[in-house]
Amino acid sequence: MKFFSKHIIFVFAVILLTSNCARKGRPNGGLKDSLAPVMVIANPPYKSINFNSKKIKLSFDEYVTLDKLNQQLVISPPLKYAPTISPQGSPSKEITIKLTDTLKENTTYIFNFGNSIKDNNEGNTLKSFNYVFSTGKYVDSLKTKGLIKDAFNNKHDKDISVLLYKVDSSYSDSIVYKQKPNYITNTIDSLYKITNIKDGKYLLIALKDVSSNYLFNPKEDKIGFYNRFIELPKDSLINEPLSLFKEVPSFRVISAKEISKGKILFGFEGGKENINIEILSNLPTNFKSESVLDKNTDSLYLWHSAIKRDSLVFKIKKGNYTATKTVFLRSKVVDSLKINSNITNNLDLKDTLTLISNNPINKIDTSKILFFDKDSVQVNYQHVLKKSTNKIQLLFDKKYNTNYKLTILPEALTDIFETKNDTLKYNFNTKEPEDYGSISFSIDKSSSSLVIFELLTEKDKKVVQQIKVTDSKKIKFELIPPGRYIVRAIIDTNKNNKWDSGNYLNKIQPERVIYHPSVFNIRSNWDLPLETFTIN
Repeated sequence: MKFFSKHIIFVFAVILLTSNCARKGRPNGGLKDSLAPVMVIANPPYKSINFNSKKIKLSFDEYVTLDKLNQQLVISPPLKYAPTISPQGSPSKEITIKLTDTLKENTTYIFNFGNSIKDNNEGNTLKSFNYVFSTGKYVDSLKTKGLIKDAFNNKHDKDISVLLYKVDSSYSDSIVYKQKPNYITNTIDSLYKITNIKDGKYLLIALKDVSSNYLFNPKEDKIGFYNRFIELPKDSLINEPLSLFKEVPSFRVISAKEISKGKILFGFEGGKENINIEILSNLPTNFKSESVLDKNTDSLYLWHSAIKRDSLVFKIKKGNYTATKTVFLRSKVVDSLKINSNITNNLDLKDTLTLISNNPINKIDTSKILFFDKDSVQVNYQHVLKKSTNKIQLLFDKKYNTNYKLTILPEALTDIFETKNDTLKYNFNTKEPEDYGSISFSIDKSSSSLVIFELLTEKDKKVVQQIKVTDSKKIKFELIPPGRYIVRAIIDTNKNNKWDSGNYLNKIQPERVIYHPSVFNIRSNWDLPLETFTIN
């Protein structure tokens, strides 16, 4: 009996140990599971023909959950009555699809789950998963593939959806806003491939789908479109990449409010050019106002001198748009005057000495600006007040390898509120030309468009220098601080000196941007060999 008891305990211990060893999971501190789930069995089988089942079971190698299925699932061709898919609230190794609709004869059906299937533990996504079957004797086998890119940046967003819409009697250009596509896939890096397509004519769209609903929302999504309808089987390979861009919305004022005494913020969406703001309220003769567009946001700031009113009424116009806004004046304190500069310890030979104020400057007393070099010799300069940007530029002939001392005495600068500055002191120096590098390009240009060449820092894509070219020639970026740089060319088709985005409904593609394939390592006292940049 004693021996029997010991034997039972031993067997129980072995069972316990082996069950623990076989338990699926990973020990604490182990490698994180980064693999997507895998479908192991489909019943009826994947790509079945003569399909007549009312229920489909898909089995996976691990527990999965369904995320945003209603938004992600696209069935082609669409069913009149949506199938029942379970489970949707709990993890399972099986997904069951119950069909409630009558299927068409001799038709290939695709259940594209998009990115809705994820493993339960780590949330790894099974991307662009689909289940295909045919009610006829064969499965549609046509396909199309190609590339996507970002229209402006040299790196594109991840998880781009590529969509096909059947062009038939019910088709209209607005379908991308209202209906899910007939076929979808997701990109792998920059490549897309859509399979099991029926022959016919299609609209081809790429979408950075922020809401994951396969509907184009211009306020948040990027879009790219092919210049014409594709026809299958002829267009099985799309040679031209789909360029993704963010549309510029129609102009409208979103908000108008006072943010401090004498300072009003107008928030808007749409293009920044040619915005006209008119004050409709009765104003005293000594009233002053200045406005500045914010370079980084869709905002316009308007400063005004003191006025004894509880509100101001504005009319904002841009093109055909007109709006009237009333702004209530309740703030009691004006912003104190603050002056910043672009000076660190060094002023690069290509840079302009610039002071930036938070309030518009109305008066400059140059007798209170003291500017000397290292030999205490007064520096001759010209000042340029740029009211559109709240900047003051001091233009002077820079000497190489020279220390400078700039002192701005109290009351040299006066802003719109009659506030004056305190003492400001700046000490800086210049370097020798040998401290910089340069790079030259031979431009091989067949296009008649204006081309804007930009030198950018590799890391943060800051534009360092810009050269505009109308024909084939040699150009040179010079006096470049040491570092790593890239170069891009903006094909300025409408010659408005900037890059313009596209518009889907108007079938306007964004202006082309071409990046030179090299990264240039600029060193001191070094001219890189001549490079060729071809613009077709």
